[in-house]
Amino acid sequence: MKHPALASYNRPLARPSLLIGGAIAAAAIALIPAAALLAQSPASPFTVVETGQGFGSLQAAVNAIGDGQGSIAIRSGTYRECAVQEAGAVSYLASNAGDVIFDGTTCEGKAALVLRGRDANIAGLVFKNMAVPDDNGAGIRLEEGNLTITQSWFLDSQQGILTANGMPSRIVIDRSTFSGLGTCEGAGGCAHSIYIGRVAHLRVTRSRFERGQGGHYVKSRAARTDVAASSFDDSAGNATNYMIDISNGSVGQITNNWFVQGRDKENYSAFIAVAPEGVENTSNGLVIAGNDARFVPGLSRNSAFVANWSGEDLTVEENNIAAGIARLEKR
Repeated sequence: MKHPALASYNRPLARPSLLIGGAIAAAAIALIPAAALLAQSPASPFTVVETGQGFGSLQAAVNAIGDGQGSIAIRSGTYRECAVQEAGAVSYLASNAGDVIFDGTTCEGKAALVLRGRDANIAGLVFKNMAVPDDNGAGIRLEEGNLTITQSWFLDSQQGILTANGMPSRIVIDRSTFSGLGTCEGAGGCAHSIYIGRVAHLRVTRSRFERGQGGHYVKSRAARTDVAASSFDDSAGNATNYMIDISNGSVGQITNNWFVQGRDKENYSAFIAVAPEGVENTSNGLVIAGNDARFVPGLSRNSAFVANWSGEDLTVEENNIAAGIARLEKR
């Protein structure tokens, strides 16, 4: 179950990195008090760390924190339940990373976790088999607040993460795996591994994207988008589209990532698309550098590493690009 993210990909960042908020959540797992873990039982697998009180359902633990701030330590196991966070700042922490699995149950026909509080931190959780009638079933649906995710897995679902629009949110994703996600079967359009709406900032670091089942691996409408030191392995993808789709333009940086484009594509015209759905944010100075892009072995076709619809000047510096891949195309 535990998938190492980028075990063999250790190239340093091409640009100075922002502090990774996800590291805070990762450290929190190690700091769960032993008393809280000992208090857990099959009947009360969800423990509010600050009070030591155990609950039989995740929703009950979230409700106990309410508009306050608290952490929920989750006992190892597979859970077919979900929760809605209406307020407050809540951390959802696996007692053992990778051994807490939310399997196939969604709230409000949306996601395993529907988040409308001030902040949410996710560490060590697995979300799998999320599907709903409108084909937008996700591990996490963010509708308000900031979100930090570290060392978590999103598997075999319609979407991994989906957000609302118009929020001043900052979303940080670190050391996480997105596998077997996406679909273009629904009447409302495609679902994606990550679909970030019109928010302030998306930051993805040291994460792995693989085996997409339709749509894009990262689709972002954020005003700033940073994707660094991550891998995009499309070799087993099925009817996939772009690796990174910056739908309406964005500043930020796409640096030191590894891209392999597979054979089975709905659209193989580009690896990275900038403003293909119209310009809402400036992309002037968006940095794309230090990346490696290639096709699966034995595949011969033409594609663009960066396709730019924005009409603005991007900073596309040194990237290791295989034959048949154009460095930059203006569309």
